[in-house]
Amino acid sequence: MINELILLISLAGIFGCVLLTLRVFGRTGLYVFSAIATILANIEVMILVDAFGMEMTLGNILFASTFLVTDILSELYGKKSAQKAVNLGIAGSVFFLLVSQSWLLYLPSASDWAMPSMRALFTNTPRLLLASLLVYALAQTFDVWLYHRWWAFTTQRFGDSDRFLWVRNNGSTLVSQLLNTLLYSIFAFAGVYPLNTLISIVLSSYIIFVFTSLADTPVIYAARHLKRRGLIADAKDSN
Repeated sequence: MINELILLISLAGIFGCVLLTLRVFGRTGLYVFSAIATILANIEVMILVDAFGMEMTLGNILFASTFLVTDILSELYGKKSAQKAVNLGIAGSVFFLLVSQSWLLYLPSASDWAMPSMRALFTNTPRLLLASLLVYALAQTFDVWLYHRWWAFTTQRFGDSDRFLWVRNNGSTLVSQLLNTLLYSIFAFAGVYPLNTLISIVLSSYIIFVFTSLADTPVIYAARHLKRRGLIADAKDSN
């Protein structure tokens, strides 16, 4: 049960960090968090583990946190701020791809011990990052668009733009995460793992995303509460 325990602790810790980052640094902090989480998730996704009776890649919680960030930005600051976080995540991934691949061009000294591990780790990184860039751009842009479409629908239907936050949060994330899971698994892992493992990765990843989507609902409500109480670092600037 060690893997399951670590995953649950990671979920609470990472989502808690999103809220703490918002509280201390405001929307700027969420921009930075999104870029860092995107890069780390693309490294962590190379690890395959067994947990909750499924074979899965890691990185799902970090990827889910980037969707939480864009939903919080959409809710508190608007569509442009959410899209800016997406653009920063893409830019950060491109920069990391270029820098990490440049490391492999060096000829190591005779006393070097790190290069073999670096080559083993980052040789497959270009495919993963290129797949992630494409899928991340599509899925996150779709998530931002769908969030505001749900918001417009519930506002028009019920005449209250404040209600049904859980609908626009989960209604956008669950659909965009399905798109993200299918496209990323195919682009990144087709031919790397056998078909049965690939199917297991798709199913387990989406199950995790469903769980994390439901789990982030209290976080986005807490974020809105912080904003209304003026407890966010940039609250005065954003009013």
